[in-house]
Amino acid sequence: MQTPQTRHLPIPGTHNVRDLGGYPAAGGHTQWRRLLRADALHRLDEAGIGELVASGVSTVIDLRHGDELAHQPNPFHGHATVSYHNVSLLEGLSPNLMDEGDLLLGLYKMALLQRQPALAEVLRIIAEAPPGAVLFHCTAGKDRTGIVAALLLGVAGVEAGLIIDDYALTAGLIAPIVADITAGAVARGADPESFKRFLASEPETMAATLAFIDAEFGSMPAYLGRIGLDDATIDRLRNRLLGE
Repeated sequence: MQTPQTRHLPIPGTHNVRDLGGYPAAGGHTQWRRLLRADALHRLDEAGIGELVASGVSTVIDLRHGDELAHQPNPFHGHATVSYHNVSLLEGLSPNLMDEGDLLLGLYKMALLQRQPALAEVLRIIAEAPPGAVLFHCTAGKDRTGIVAALLLGVAGVEAGLIIDDYALTAGLIAPIVADITAGAVARGADPESFKRFLASEPETMAATLAFIDAEFGSMPAYLGRIGLDDATIDRLRNRLLGE
């Protein structure tokens, strides 16, 4: 009998490692243990690292910026068997904390418009990764990770409602580390009250993000083409999620 797969992987030293498998998609379901989204990995000990490797992880993509890496180094940097990549996804973006409304939606729109080369780089790494699971992560596994997850699920044909639900799962999982994340941001100069606005993962934010992509670019595949991915790369991304 095949062991049932689970969406949340309770790896010691992490709180928000989740599998993108098992979602109804175009022509089937997304496959388990192909793509994992996660929070920061700096709390992992050797046992936790071993569990991720045993689960099939062969590639790690760290979406954090250099200052985060300096304070909380990635344990897979220099790993003997896991390929490690760092792409600072939100580099140079500075949302106006004085703006009213959904601050995260504004940030996601900025990323989709202004960080297209970085997004294309991340997706190419995933498309061209060796066999095994690709794990991509940021600090909470919510914003940078959430944008990439939405693009991947969208191009696989997962319906918007499920992409929104997947995004919203983060809120409950990161509750134990909100204080730690906030303390780290304050240590790097953030205002604690303003930073609270960055900790949400409301369904409405992802719903509006997906609507923005459709309105501005027509579809998820059209967006990926606009940022420079050719048809063969887009097909490899779909196959990563859907192929046998």
